[in-house]
Amino acid sequence: MGGAGFVFTGDNDAEIMHNSATINLNVLEVCRKRNSKRIFYSSSACMYPEHNQLDPDNPLCSEDSAYPANPDSEYGWEKLFSERLYLAYARNHGMQVRVARYHNIFGTEGTWDGGREKAPAAFCRKVAMAADGGSIEMWGDGVQTRSFLYVDECVEGTIRLMRSDWQGPVNIGSEEMVSINDLAAMVMRIAGKNQSIEHIPGPVGVRGRNSDNRLIKKMLGWEPTETLEDGIRKTYTWIAREVAARQKSPN
Repeated sequence: MGGAGFVFTGDNDAEIMHNSATINLNVLEVCRKRNSKRIFYSSSACMYPEHNQLDPDNPLCSEDSAYPANPDSEYGWEKLFSERLYLAYARNHGMQVRVARYHNIFGTEGTWDGGREKAPAAFCRKVAMAADGGSIEMWGDGVQTRSFLYVDECVEGTIRLMRSDWQGPVNIGSEEMVSINDLAAMVMRIAGKNQSIEHIPGPVGVRGRNSDNRLIKKMLGWEPTETLEDGIRKTYTWIAREVAARQKSPN
């Protein structure tokens, strides 16, 4: 996994495409040889066209908007290729493939430092480490929008898809869209801290992205119910504990 600092700088494109494609090619071929019939592939909302995500207030991320293809990163292109790879194996080798497009999954026990963490974990760490009245850094102007799905909801949606007779691809994400500025403010509110935001240059990805859940509601009769704030509260509590433990450690 990698956040914007890993995926969107361009410095890791060859590694991302090579490693991810190799994993998927090998997994599928081994499953074919072992006669494994039911296989899940976790794709990503990053495969959606950049030109449909230029307006932070009105992104288009319905499943049928994937083509004409134009992802904003090589990571997105690899995800799109691998979707087609899994579906081709399903057609040619009789496999029952299920494909989900994840939208910014976050939660406890996830990566929260080191450069490959995603925005919710990064802000939880920054807010936990900064003093009340201090400041935190943010890449870009913070007007860009996203939706974030707590990991428990992601697991539930994935299980329901795997137990269904429907193949996908389908979005698994939240429709609770938020600006990155508002996301940071939410973390501060949960932490009980008043901090300022220092906007600095950095990779930010598309201007707007939000899960469109019409198809999953129709096909599975399900949608996430947990609010973003509930998920952030659990995540912040865990990361704040991790930060405190690290600061106390002599190493």
